[in-house]
Amino acid sequence: MGDNTARPPPAPERRAMTKPISLTRYLIEEQHAGRINADLRLLIEVVARACKTISHAVGKGALGGVLGDAGTPGAASINVQGEAQKKLDVIANDVLMEANAWGGHLAGLASEEMDHSQPIPDAARRGNYLLLFDPLDGSSNIDVNVSVGTIFSVLRCPDGVTSPGDEHYLQPGTAQVCAGYTVYGPSTMLVLTVGNGTHAFTLDREIGSFVMTTRGMRIPEDTKEFAINASNQRHWEAPVQAWVADMLAGKDGPRGKDFNMRWVASMVADVHRILTRGGVFSYPLDAKCRDKGGKLRLMYEANPMAFLVEQAGGAASTGRQRMLEVQPTALHQRVPVFLGSRNEVATAIDYHRRHDGAGG
Repeated sequence: MGDNTARPPPAPERRAMTKPISLTRYLIEEQHAGRINADLRLLIEVVARACKTISHAVGKGALGGVLGDAGTPGAASINVQGEAQKKLDVIANDVLMEANAWGGHLAGLASEEMDHSQPIPDAARRGNYLLLFDPLDGSSNIDVNVSVGTIFSVLRCPDGVTSPGDEHYLQPGTAQVCAGYTVYGPSTMLVLTVGNGTHAFTLDREIGSFVMTTRGMRIPEDTKEFAINASNQRHWEAPVQAWVADMLAGKDGPRGKDFNMRWVASMVADVHRILTRGGVFSYPLDAKCRDKGGKLRLMYEANPMAFLVEQAGGAASTGRQRMLEVQPTALHQRVPVFLGSRNEVATAIDYHRRHDGAGG
């Protein structure tokens, strides 16, 4: 069984940033270079504007009356994932739905918060792309003022399909034409790829625009830092137990070096840290989520993050298969996730391979 991680893409051209450029200018440059078309450029700008609106709502917090659970007192609203919705989950979902319903760039959209995808209602203003999004990742952190974010992915609508259904979204991650996330933290940042590297833009609130602050993010190949929910340790599969135990053993253990563990419980925040300084993020298969296939959603979380990470020179895997090559079978499919510094992801894969090869 060969290495099932993709080779890192070449580092994108690095140019001296004598003057920061706006997201709009960057997208126009990508369009002129033939890497995106006008519809995709405008679609990304619509999503970015929606994220600015969400950032404003998140930033107001208790002052805006947006904290706490959605629904009536004592009867929280439950989404398709079986999770209690926060007020901001609903607000963020509505903002993204409304912003993209009439732009003319989409054939349909799908949200982690909705049972099924929705075609764009106005056929006269229908485009050729499909948008998937997690409107507010990590929303359980909202009430304690910890960073949350929005994750999105763009696919092409199959040729000849005028009213896309759930089945038309079931494309592997390699088919993505764009992916990104916005992290709502001390500053609001949009991290984006259109297949030509991964780039970060920071919201300048004074001018109301996203401005490029990092061109060509690169994840170091090696790391001494990992992110995992250690409270689930007793439920993990044997290869994950062994992998984490060897890291925790430090320089006196088989890995020969000390590791630090970080865990925010917001995938956007954890992955942003890895894109910024390296590390590996994992939410493995465990006894609690085995019957669902994993914890994180392939289409809304794992695939867009895998695309961003690979474009930054990292790797992403289920532990047994390259993430972007997983063929989806359901819109809300879940998978195990290992992503980040490519050599550590390869090590995690090797633990699974040795375990499986031994018939464990």
